[in-house]
Amino acid sequence: MAKSVNKVILVGNLGKDPEIKYTSTGTPVAKFSLATNEGYKDKSGQWQDRTEWHNIVAWQRLAEIVGEYVKKGSKVYIEGRLQTSSWDDKETGQKKYKTEIIANELVLLGGRGEADSEGGSRGYSRGASASAGNFDQSQPHPEEPAHATQIQDEDIPF
Repeated sequence: MAKSVNKVILVGNLGKDPEIKYTSTGTPVAKFSLATNEGYKDKSGQWQDRTEWHNIVAWQRLAEIVGEYVKKGSKVYIEGRLQTSSWDDKETGQKKYKTEIIANELVLLGGRGEADSEGGSRGYSRGASASAGNFDQSQPHPEEPAHATQIQDEDIPF
């Protein structure tokens, strides 16, 4: 069988507080919506914004972290996979579909309290400076001086 890839990467803001529930066996599940924005020029040459909403599901420890640290407006980085489920509508008999992103990694972006002030996106403008977001693009500062001892084979724990 040929290899395939099902991977989603999103950076956006929560539209409302996450909903945390527990399965009958006690497994935590967090569900929330994430908004991503895209700028484009319309036919008249004016900039327009388009918002896309994504349904995110997190399980187990990741769900607990979401419940504890994430709230409406929080800016997050999500990695996960697409999963589509279907069912028959009881009233109409029609087949219905739902596509969700099953999260397997979450990074909180922005500092504490930024969710209260425009989701931490304050001061961004359209263009190159906005594309860097909250990521520091500079070279990391070494924590040890350059003359620090090198790691030896016996220092490796495996």
